[in-house]
Amino acid sequence: MTIERLGPIDPIQRYHKTEKTARSAGAQSGDAISLSDEARARSEFLQALEQVRDLPDIRQDRVEEVRRKLEDPSYISEKVVEAVADEILSVFDLG
Repeated sequence: MTIERLGPIDPIQRYHKTEKTARSAGAQSGDAISLSDEARARSEFLQALEQVRDLPDIRQDRVEEVRRKLEDPSYISEKVVEAVADEILSVFDLG
């Protein structure tokens, strides 16, 4: 009966081999991710929604603009009143 060697007698010798390490270092592959068009569109929508939620409910610049116009006595004229009345009638389909 003969017994053949299966490996080196010193188990530490196998750790000195660099063949395995060199092979795995050369086969590096980076992680990758791909998103569907639907996922991209949803992401853009959610970002826009978040931006809208961050806006104030009252636009102070517009309030100041209207306040300045109302303080001007020449702003409220017959022409302005008629234009506003026509717009209200058209919005409610009354005119």
